[in-house]
Amino acid sequence: MAAKKINSLGGLVYSTDPNFKPSSEQEEEQESLLPAQQKLKVRLDTKHRAGKAVTLIDNFIGTTADAEELGKKLKSFCGTGGSVKDGEIIVQGDNRDKVLQWLLKNGYQQTRKI
Repeated sequence: MAAKKINSLGGLVYSTDPNFKPSSEQEEEQESLLPAQQKLKVRLDTKHRAGKAVTLIDNFIGTTADAEELGKKLKSFCGTGGSVKDGEIIVQGDNRDKVLQWLLKNGYQQTRKI
């Protein structure tokens, strides 16, 4: 339990300032935009992946839970693995056409392939 307390203070263990109060810098997640308002970009990437190709979906505006749900649906449609990291939805393999097709079919009209 002590580790949780230390981590919640951002690694701060001790302060000599008697008036010190730890700041709570919690980022508030943005609410998810409607699919028609999302301007997603679908692109292929191989950097830092040992030459393996992945399809990246960028510019998703919304909560991480909604991004993970969208990622799960895309991975299921493409029949591959992937993840959601750093605001990007990652689908293994070169599935740009499949992903773009699914997004357009499901209301993401401003989506484009790079």
